Amino acid sequence: VAVTHAGLTVGEDGATHQMLEDIALMRALPNMTVVVPADAAETAQVIRWAASYQGPVYIRMGRAKVEDVISPDAEFVPGKSTTLADGSDVTIMACGIMTQQALQAAKMLAEEGISARVINMSSIKPIDEAAIVKAAEETGAIVTCEEHTVMGGLGSAVAEVVVRQCPVPMAMVGTEDVFGQSGKASEVLKVYGLTPEHIALEAKKLVEAK
Repeated sequence: VAVTHAGLTVGEDGATHQMLEDIALMRALPNMTVVVPADAAETAQVIRWAASYQGPVYIRMGRAKVEDVISPDAEFVPGKSTTLADGSDVTIMACGIMTQQALQAAKMLAEEGISARVINMSSIKPIDEAAIVKAAEETGAIVTCEEHTVMGGLGSAVAEVVVRQCPVPMAMVGTEDVFGQSGKASEVLKVYGLTPEHIALEAKKLVEAK
């Protein structure tokens, strides 16, 4: 099942068209693989992989154009993440359009002397438990970012691993217990705090709390 126009970036179509709960719904289904590609290159990789996979797969894509952050030569492997930037003070884990936002946030943090690791966690289920534990042990704090509610999505999936294997301070950037609203995509993202500035702010709070 490959879907498009997910998340807030549908923009002016408004709340009736802004799906913010699908990751939570799909990852709760037994045997379902859930993937949220970061860009066009990774989407192509995921589609090729899914075509040969025996079993149910849910592939979530947005509507808005995004910057390329994944190498076209990379190979998608379910349950494996990609580290896009290394860091030692805090880890930012993101999926979909928020991956590029996370990279921008890391640059902002670097200007303030904070070293942020950025991980593209496109495989939500199965999730890369080893990378999560490694990040928790080495950076001591994790921020998750998703164009989706914080209930049951990427943040919840990461927290389930963290609380069981290596508890550290966490923050989740996403929508809260709300529906979306109509507006230009960039403005709607800003209203709900899905911006590099908000990600950087949450990361700074965690670094100070460690």
